[in-house]
Amino acid sequence: MKAKNDSSTIVFERTKGQSEAQAIAEISISPSVQAALTLKDYGISFENLELMSLVEELRHQIGQTIDGDLDRAEAMLTTQAHALDSIFGNLARRAINSEYMSVLETYLKLGLRAQSQCRATLETLAAIKNPVGRAYVGQANFAHNQQINNKAESSRTRENQNPPNELLENTEHEPDKWLATGAPQEAVGADSNVETVEEIDGSKVA
Repeated sequence: MKAKNDSSTIVFERTKGQSEAQAIAEISISPSVQAALTLKDYGISFENLELMSLVEELRHQIGQTIDGDLDRAEAMLTTQAHALDSIFGNLARRAINSEYMSVLETYLKLGLRAQSQCRATLETLAAIKNPVGRAYVGQANFAHNQQINNKAESSRTRENQNPPNELLENTEHEPDKWLATGAPQEAVGADSNVETVEEIDGSKVA
């Protein structure tokens, strides 16, 4: 099926059970189609450039990105950073050559915006080249494991400590009362019946 759009032809296929109106609505919001139309309006116009070929190339680039190949994205960000830097330089030169302060301020504001976008673009490129997510997760897991190990060591330390000798503790309400350390024994009374010892003559007994 073919649909006319901006004097160019876009070819698309309907899925089973899909109406023509649904197919047109789906293709009209397709990222590759939207980007192709924008590139055709803003980009350099080539005489033999076909819109459908541009859509197919964009779909190819999208597939590479989904598969994890970010070479094109990195190249795009690099060139955009250079373009933004060029815009900043152009506006800065226009500002210094302005006759009126209001014009100078306008050029400087626009130039500094371009400079800020250039910096943000380079930061995005650096984040792609050096993702910090994995390092952060690794640090978090390391800290978590370390916390678990510290808790385990603390528990073992408490188990190895000698328990206090409770037998020597005096109670709070009876400070002078100490707990007995031995088993209770039967009381033994003293023998009060003492027999008289017979007198002995030392001269007769050897």
